[in-house]
Amino acid sequence: MKKNVGGIDRGLRILAGLVLIALAATGQVGAWGWLGLIVLATGLFSFCGAYTLFGINTCSIKAR
Repeated sequence: MKKNVGGIDRGLRILAGLVLIALAATGQVGAWGWLGLIVLATGLFSFCGAYTLFGINTCSIKAR
């Protein structure tokens, strides 16, 4: 897996994933909030499968 998620994108994914998980755990949102686990994982691993399918790469050249 090549990195294809850059710094700002990565930080936003981690934050969004944690928020979704917290909302799902407290019952604020439905079960779909647990999809935050996927968002969190893409941020932690700096890899997004959807980015690969669409040919998107937000990672800087030196970080690849």
